[in-house]
Amino acid sequence: MLQSRVLVIALILLLSTTLPEVHSKSMFERDRRDWLVIPDAVASYVYEAVNKVSPRTGQFLVDAAQTPAVVATRNFLIRETTKLSIMAEQLIEKIKNLWTRIRGY
Repeated sequence: MLQSRVLVIALILLLSTTLPEVHSKSMFERDRRDWLVIPDAVASYVYEAVNKVSPRTGQFLVDAAQTPAVVATRNFLIRETTKLSIMAEQLIEKIKNLWTRIRGY
């Protein structure tokens, strides 16, 4: 029971925007960091589904999501995934530059 609560809390913390925000741009037009909102969207939908079935449980999820341990963990994950995303962008740019030099343009 505790593990499922922890899982639900983790999902809710990771997710918090709506799905239309995720799909507002085409795959080629979106910023590479837009993929970070997908977990937030999933958490939002999980919360909405739980809240419709049991508002009391929904309130528990909201309260649990605001605990210092959960907030610190979420901030850590956001910070680290942002670093990884930036590193991936830099790698893609280096590969593009290398490919341009190889092709002779």
